[in-house]
Amino acid sequence: MPSYYYTSDDEPYSTRSLFGRRKPLHDIFGGRKVADIVLWRNKQLSGGILGVVTLIWFLFEVVEYHFLTLLCHISIASMLLLFIWSNGAALFNKAPPKVPEMILSERAFKDVALIIHAKLNRFLSFLHDISGGKDLRLFLLTLVSLWMVSVIGSCCSSLSLLYFGILCIMTIPVLYEKYESDVDRIVYKGSYDLKRMYSTFDQKVLNKIPRGPVKEKKF
Repeated sequence: MPSYYYTSDDEPYSTRSLFGRRKPLHDIFGGRKVADIVLWRNKQLSGGILGVVTLIWFLFEVVEYHFLTLLCHISIASMLLLFIWSNGAALFNKAPPKVPEMILSERAFKDVALIIHAKLNRFLSFLHDISGGKDLRLFLLTLVSLWMVSVIGSCCSSLSLLYFGILCIMTIPVLYEKYESDVDRIVYKGSYDLKRMYSTFDQKVLNKIPRGPVKEKKF
């Protein structure tokens, strides 16, 4: 049941979930590991992912590392560390380090390929439906959105834009989940106030603009 609040004029407005949402955020994000990461159910994993993404952005955008240079430096540091560890282990009568062997089954590759293939087909089908012109409003909205993204992309690097998107995904949902009732109340109060302002403007200004006589249509 939606709860109701009252404005200064004693007129109620509803504080239902934002955008008419009925499912919890965890179910909207899939209800699995991705949802746990985005909503910080596992704080260590979510913090680690955000930290790694931030470090990558810092190295490439702030320090201006090139990918090949960074890869070579990491390889040099790893080789020096293994060299010191391997030769120092004999002095302390310890076993030398062993590099863990990574094994991926053919089934894992096949499952990943099928998932990517299904997502790609769904995306291409979505673009095909939009380009068909069946929904003109959605078609124009998509064109405007792509144009806005291209303008934003020309103002900043793709890596910064990608990092900003990941940062929003990792912060906005969990903050909204924490302060859900307050955000819904503010949004609905704001939309209610905007409707009142438009209604007042319509009555005092728009309705007073003289209009010509309306001609009757002949059939």
